[in-house]
Amino acid sequence: MKENKIKAVVVRSGCPLYAVGDAVYFDGPLLDKAKSGNLCMMALNAIFPFVYAARKGVLKDTPVQCPDCEEHVEFMIRRVIPGLESRD
Repeated sequence: MKENKIKAVVVRSGCPLYAVGDAVYFDGPLLDKAKSGNLCMMALNAIFPFVYAARKGVLKDTPVQCPDCEEHVEFMIRRVIPGLESRD
């Protein structure tokens, strides 16, 4: 089964570690370190199931909030569409 490439984009942040527009890229099961910003372990824990489902084509453009209630970081999980640079 072909897997989608996925990005998690920060759409809202009260966390000093993330700014709106920061992104983390996944290429199959791997983190694309060359394209990605930092990834907090709390955020990874929150977004992992949604990234996995999006990789498999089950989810599209899904908002996910980090469970660290003090920081209020919201990510949008999106499929990377080849050739559409505005979405990559």
